[in-house]
Amino acid sequence: MEQTVEQKLQALYELQTIHTKIDKIRQVRGELPMEVADLEDDVAGLETRIQKIKSELDDLEDDIVTRKNLIKDAQANTKKYETQLNEVKNNREYDAISKEIEIQGLDIQVSEKKIREYGFEITSKTQVYEKALADLEARKSDLDAKKQELGTITAETEKDENELTTLADAAVKNIDERLLVAYNRLRKNAKNGLAVVTIQRDSCSGCFNQIPPQRQSDIRQRKKVIVCEHCGRILIDEQMALEAETANA
Repeated sequence: MEQTVEQKLQALYELQTIHTKIDKIRQVRGELPMEVADLEDDVAGLETRIQKIKSELDDLEDDIVTRKNLIKDAQANTKKYETQLNEVKNNREYDAISKEIEIQGLDIQVSEKKIREYGFEITSKTQVYEKALADLEARKSDLDAKKQELGTITAETEKDENELTTLADAAVKNIDERLLVAYNRLRKNAKNGLAVVTIQRDSCSGCFNQIPPQRQSDIRQRKKVIVCEHCGRILIDEQMALEAETANA
């Protein structure tokens, strides 16, 4: 059967009432779900950063080992050239070998300088690494506490929320598709999630703007769906709200 406008409004208000109860349950959790998500992002970010720094420290340690090996090779070459120096037959050979010894010495100096630089960098990165580890432990501790808090609240409210969600799913089936689209849009745009509101003290209880007497009269007749000219919310009269509360009591 085709629903009357009054029946459509009653179905909308019933759905709004259920959704409002769900919203209140979720408000009890407050910002906890968002805080948990933010802390999880922080932990993941710190873990990635720590891994990156650890990799950089490992590379620096490898660079130091490489430089030390280059120094050993240069020292071995120097000894070899010094031995050859005693066996030269002319000045040209002497100059060539002396040049090689000089090059090996410069290579040693460069490697020693690099080792010192790597050492300074390791010291600096180790401090950053240790701070990141401390930050990670702190974030993990905060995350565990927030998760426990959220888990406790969720456990206390989960049953009620599931029951209300089931009721909402059933209530949706009694609502005209176009009205449901409008209702969902209004709920999404409203900070308090209210898409269907009553007239209170001659005003819209959603935005508190005055409603003209003739428009109030039209709303009470329940002959058509009327929205607030200011906020766009669907308006019902207080008596309909009272009837719905009495029926659900």
